[in-house]
Amino acid sequence: MVLAGRRASELERTVANSSMLAIPTDITQPDAVAALFDRTKEAFGRLDVLFNNAGMSAPAVPMEDLTFEQWSAVVAVNVTGAFLCAQHAIRLMKSQQPRGGRIINNGSLSAHSPRPNSAPYTATKHAITGLTKSISLDGRKYGIACGQIDIGNAATELTERMADGVPQANGSIMPEPRIDLKYVAEAVLYMANLPLDANVQFMTVMATQMPFIGRG
Repeated sequence: MVLAGRRASELERTVANSSMLAIPTDITQPDAVAALFDRTKEAFGRLDVLFNNAGMSAPAVPMEDLTFEQWSAVVAVNVTGAFLCAQHAIRLMKSQQPRGGRIINNGSLSAHSPRPNSAPYTATKHAITGLTKSISLDGRKYGIACGQIDIGNAATELTERMADGVPQANGSIMPEPRIDLKYVAEAVLYMANLPLDANVQFMTVMATQMPFIGRG
């Protein structure tokens, strides 16, 4: 297994005492992505699963107050990075024997409905849905399956603020429940372990009581 990310120290901490290979990578840079997949092929000879998990958001401010740089940074990571990684994965998967593989894209509930002041993140997660569908269609003839997991309120450092309350569609501030990260990991593992003649096209994993379904 290969783990890639921009923070080398965090990668090394994650792979410590394991057989996983850590490769520091900035997925917004085409040369870095190419090097990542070259090293993966050298180390393992093939690629069976790609999990496109990298993502970032912009400050939660009105869209008219966002800078071009803030918008561009989110697009570069969430869309361009996912595209570059999928592109290299497809090239490797269609050329290896036996041919094929699986790509799992990390979407978001924002791929269906926005939070307040989240235009860059929401737009890019909608783009991920389009990318997922295109990969599914174009990869079909090569035995490449592609699905998307949309995660709502997994309990990580990034969602700790939800316990104190986050803005809602009606303008109120309300705490939101979160789910243990292990359930997300189990869902991704289920998708990854399917045979290539079966696919989870879209899966939503979320805290049951979070205010996703309904009117704001």
